[in-house]
Parts: sequence; structure tokens; C-alpha cells
Amino acid sequence: MALEFGIDTFGDVTWDAEGHDLPQGQVIRNVIKEGILADQVGIDVYGIGEHHRPDYAVSAIEPVLAAIAAQTSRIKLTSAVTVLSSDDPIRVFQRFSTLQAISNGRAEITLGRGSFTESFPLFGYDLSDYEMLFEEKFELFKLLATEEKVSWSGRHRSALKGQIVYPRPERPIPVWVGVGGSPDSVVRAATNDIAMTLAIIGGNPARFKPYADLYRDIRNKMDAPMLPLGAHSPGHIAATDKDARDRFFEGYRIMHQRIGRNRGWPPLTRDAFEHEIDHGALYVGSPDTVAQKIAATISVLGVDRFDLKYSAGPVSHELLMDNIRLYGEEVVPRVRAILAKG
Repeated sequence: MALEFGIDTFGDVTWDAEGHDLPQGQVIRNVIKEGILADQVGIDVYGIGEHHRPDYAVSAIEPVLAAIAAQTSRIKLTSAVTVLSSDDPIRVFQRFSTLQAISNGRAEITLGRGSFTESFPLFGYDLSDYEMLFEEKFELFKLLATEEKVSWSGRHRSALKGQIVYPRPERPIPVWVGVGGSPDSVVRAATNDIAMTLAIIGGNPARFKPYADLYRDIRNKMDAPMLPLGAHSPGHIAATDKDARDRFFEGYRIMHQRIGRNRGWPPLTRDAFEHEIDHGALYVGSPDTVAQKIAATISVLGVDRFDLKYSAGPVSHELLMDNIRLYGEEVVPRVRAILAKG
């Protein structure tokens, strides 16, 4: 697989010029504009994450990706991620098969357990079944993605016997699984012939190398073809390192506070933010700085795709658009040049 560069958003509710939350409908329209711009500046992949809470506007990924597909011709479109555990694998497959048709073959899907749990009670699932739900639905989705007639039974939906699910995709939909640091998840992806992307959202990215190596080792021991590996991390780009850090901090701090309120996280200090940029998984800085860090991550992990998660809390749509332009026009060419030199 040729090296690819993607950009992801969770559809964070952003602020207007006066510091007020934009309506969620406007945020969704802005996300569509951001996806179109990503295509225009040469980015390879655009991903949208699913959430079901007030600080994120996108709960239904596929119609937003379809709107982008209708106004682009080249960029791949994917989820980042689809919370399979609280969804119906058949409906997920149907929606992405439809997106595959609308996009003329550019749809992909990244499956995940869901690090946010709001969707479970919303759709009538018990969090005590968290592990079982993903394992069962992952098994069914794999069958749907690889076989035309599906026979299956499980605890959380009715059984299928020789069922054909429509629409049939004109070509196979690339399936990835998002992994946050569980060796069991790495083993599941590798042994089930699923591409894997590592969600590296904190700490030194190099600490994820054992997971990438484990995935490759399993594939080699299976004597199976190597499948793509990806990495996903947050970041922000501006003309200078100082501008990038200053522009990104407040929105990132607010996002951290909102999420951490229910997870027992301490408040994010400016020093901790700076440390994560210098030594961790925040790709924040000028095009040169961010390109150097991305190139180092790709080299250490040996990944085939790097996705920058560019949205963070209320950081404005205008700054996000600047970020996308700089990533596509300045950062990606620099990374390719650095890696070409070896």
C-alpha cells in the first residue's frame, strides 16, 4: 500500500467570532466544507467520528460523508470510528454499501468499541455486555463484508440463514478496526484479516510500536498477506510553533475538561499541554515541526497511513480550514520528502 495521509474530525461544536456555540446544523455544514477542502488540497482520506453527546454534532456519519462524496471525486471517505457495539451490523453494512455507490468506490469503514459510552443506553444496550457486544457484532460484520449469503446466530439480534443483504457493494469495502492499546484487539484484527489503525492520543507514539510489531508478527506467522496499518493522533498547524500552540490550547483544554469530567482526569495545565507536544502524541506546530514529528512516527511504527485529528473542542471553523490547507499543501509534501531521503 502506498503511504497515505488522512485527516479526521469528530464534528466538535465550534465557536463563532463572539465565543458562542454554533448550532449543530451549522457545524455539520462546516464539516462538509472541511471535507471538500481536504479533497482540494490533496489529502488522501477524510474521516468523521460518531458521537452522541452535546459537544459533538455528528451522530450519523454516513449522510455527512455522502454529502462530501457528492462534491468530490478523489478523496477516500471513512468513519473514525463507527461504534459497532451499539449499532446493527446489517444496517451499518447497508449504509456503507450505499456510501460506496454514491462515492463511486471511495468508502471505507473503521470499526470500534466506542471509548464514549453514551450510545449504549441510548440504543438500549447494557454496558455490562460491552465486550460481548463488540465481539458478536464484529463477527457478523466480517461475514457481511466477505460473504454474499450469510448464516449467523448470536445473543443480541435475530439469527440469519442464507441471508443476502442489499445493496451489494460493487467492490469490497475496505474495513479497518481502531485499536487504543489492547493486545487482544490487535490479535483480533490480525487473525480476522482486518486492517488496523492505532489511536495514539496520549504519550510517546513510539510506545505503540509493540502493537504494530505484534500485528505484523501474527500476519507473518499466518503466512498471510500484510494488511495496512495506520496511526491516528490529534494536532494543529499554524505558521509558527507559537501560533499553533496558542491557537490550539484553549479549545483543546475545554475538550479535555468536558471529557475528563466523567473520567476523573485532572485539569489540563499549559505545562502538561506543552509536554504532550514536545514528548507525546500532540502534533502541534509549524508545517516543518509537524512534518518532522509525523515522519518520525511513520518511521518508528512502520505505518502505511497517518491520520491527523484536526478538530478539538470549540476551535473555530476558520482555524480548522487553515489547518487543513496547511496539512495538505505544506505538511504532507514535507513528510514525503523527509521519508524519501531516508
